[in-house]
Amino acid sequence: MLKKLLEFFESTYATVIGGVFLLSSLVLSGFDVQVPWYINPCWVAIIFSGTPLLCYAVEMLIHGKGVGKITSALLISIAMISSVAIGDLFAAGEIAFIMAIGEILEDKTTQRAKKGLKKLVALAPTQGRRISNGKEEMICAQDIEKGDILRILPGETIPVDGEITSGETSVDQSVLTGESMPVDKGVGDSVFGGAINRFGAIDICASRVGEDSSLQRLILMAQEAENKKAPIQRIADKWASYLVPIALLLAIVAGLIKQDIIVAVTMLVVFCPCALVLATPTAIMAAIGQATKHGVIVKSGEALENMGKADIIAFDKTGTLTYGRPEVSDIVCFDDSISEKELLSLAASAERKSEHPLGKAITASAERENLVLSEAEDFRMTAGRGIYAQIAAKRLFCGNEKFLKENGFVITVNAQARIEELRSQGKALVLIGEGNNLLGVIALSDVLKPDADNIINRLREMESDVVLLTGDNRKTADYFAQKMGISDVFAELLPEEKVHCIEDLQAKGKTVCMIGDGVNDAPALKTAQVSVAMAAMGSDIAVEAADIALMGDDVAKIPYLKRLSIATRRTIKLSIFLSLFINFLAIILSFFELLNPTTGALVHNAGSCFVVFLAALLYDRKFE
Repeated sequence: MLKKLLEFFESTYATVIGGVFLLSSLVLSGFDVQVPWYINPCWVAIIFSGTPLLCYAVEMLIHGKGVGKITSALLISIAMISSVAIGDLFAAGEIAFIMAIGEILEDKTTQRAKKGLKKLVALAPTQGRRISNGKEEMICAQDIEKGDILRILPGETIPVDGEITSGETSVDQSVLTGESMPVDKGVGDSVFGGAINRFGAIDICASRVGEDSSLQRLILMAQEAENKKAPIQRIADKWASYLVPIALLLAIVAGLIKQDIIVAVTMLVVFCPCALVLATPTAIMAAIGQATKHGVIVKSGEALENMGKADIIAFDKTGTLTYGRPEVSDIVCFDDSISEKELLSLAASAERKSEHPLGKAITASAERENLVLSEAEDFRMTAGRGIYAQIAAKRLFCGNEKFLKENGFVITVNAQARIEELRSQGKALVLIGEGNNLLGVIALSDVLKPDADNIINRLREMESDVVLLTGDNRKTADYFAQKMGISDVFAELLPEEKVHCIEDLQAKGKTVCMIGDGVNDAPALKTAQVSVAMAAMGSDIAVEAADIALMGDDVAKIPYLKRLSIATRRTIKLSIFLSLFINFLAIILSFFELLNPTTGALVHNAGSCFVVFLAALLYDRKFE
C-alpha cells in the first residue's frame, strides 16, 4: 500500500496537482485572504512532492555508504521541515515542487530502450537438420553437438559455427561481419551460426556449438556491455556532500549571530539546489527537442553529454558511410569488338533470372541505362561460382575467375593485370565470357555516401579523431578509407573484435562514440560511451542498442550532433555557475534579513526560470 502511494506521489499527475494547489495558495496570499494553517493549499504540494524526497533522504541515510548517505534530498528535507516548523508552508511547498519537477525532467531524459537485446536473442536459430546414418532429422539447436553433420538448405539460417564438408554456396553473414555482399563458400571454408545460406545446399561439421557459437557470443557481449553501463549520478547529489554540511553550518552560525531562527531557516531555504537540479535536465530536454526537429532521436541526457566529450568517432563502413548495396562501378572490355554498353546488356540479360545480389545489381544497372535486355534460355546456376545462359545463340558464362577457367576460358596477362587492379580496390568482380572468348569484366562496389570526406574533415575540426571499424576485407576497407581520408583502419573484424578495439581505445583514456547500423554492431554500440545508429535502413537491434538514432540515415548529421552536444554542455555549465551565484547572493541577503523564507523561495523561482530561459535559447539555436 505504502509503495503504491509513493509511486503516485512520484508521478507527473501528482506533481501537477501539487503545483496547482501551490499556485492557489500564492493567489490567495496576493489577495490577502487568510487561510488557517491546517487547510492551507500548500500542504498538498508538501505531501505530494515532499514525501518521496523525505523517504529517499531517510533511505540513503540508513542504507547509503560513506558520503553517499548525504544527498540533495537530505538538504531539501531539512529546509522543508524547518519551513513547516516556523509556519512558512509556501516555502516548504515551493522547494519540494521544484525538486519534483527536476526529478521528472531527469527521469524523462535518462530512459533507455532495451528491446534490442530481445530481438537479438530472437535471431538465434531454434532448429538444425542433423544427418545421422544417412537420414535427416530436425533437432533443437541446443541439442547440436560438436562434430555433428548438419545440412543447410538455401534460405535457411546456419544454426552453429562449422566447416563445409560438402557443397558450394554464397553466405550472407552481414548479421555478424557487416559485409555488404554475400561471401562465396566451398568445401573447407568456415561458416558462422546466424548467417544465412543464400543458394546451394551445403553440409557442415559443427565446430562451435551452444554459447561458443558466434551469434551466441554476440548476444552475450551485448548483455555484458549493457550491464557495464552505470547510471549517471545526479549533479546535485555529487555536490550534496559539500552543500549539506556547509548549509547547516552557515544556518546555525547565522541564527546564533542574529539570534533569529527565521534567518537560519531562510539560509537553509535559499541554499537548496533547486536551480542546480534543473540546470542539467532542462538543457538536455531542450537539446533533445532541437535534435528531434532535425531527425535525430536522442534517448538519454547522458548520451548527449558524452557526445560532446567524445574525442574518438568510430565508424562502421557498410550502411553507415556507404549505402550497403553493390552497384556497378567499372565495365572493362577485353574484346575490341564489343562496347561497354553491349557488355552490360549481355551480362544483364544472362543475370535476369539470377537471385544473386551481384546479378541483381548488374540487371538494375542495365535497366537504369534503359538498355534492351534479351530473354535468357537454358539458364543454369552453379552456387558460389556463376551462371550459364544462352542469349540469342550466344553461350554466355558469367561468374568468378575460377568458374570461367573451369569452362575453358583463357585469361591473358593484360586481362589478369586489370582484374588484379580492380580486386586491389576491394571490388567484387563478374567475368563475362562467350564461347571460348573472354569478353570483359564488370566490377561492383559499395557506394560511398556523398560528402563523406567532408564529414570526416568537419569532425577533425572539432578535435575528434576518426577511425574505421569494419568486417569487410582489408582491401575494400583501405580503398574506402583512402577516399575519405581516414588513416586509422581496422578491417576484417568480427563483433567481438570491434568490442576489443573500442575497449583498447577506452583503456587509453579516450571517450569513444561508435556509429553503426547492423546487428553485428550491437555489442560495439553498447560498449562505447555513446553510440549512434542509422534508423532508416539499419537493423532494429542496432537502433535499440544505440543511444542516438539518425532517422534519415543522414550521416551528415553527426557534425551537427557534435556541435549540439558541445553547446549543451556549455549551457549546463553556465546554468550551474549562475545557479550557484544566485544561491550565494541569496545567502548574503538572507544574513542581512533582506529575505525571509517565502521571499527566499521566490528567489529560487527566479533562478529556476532563468535556467529554463537559457535552455529555451538552446532549443531555437541554429547549428547548421
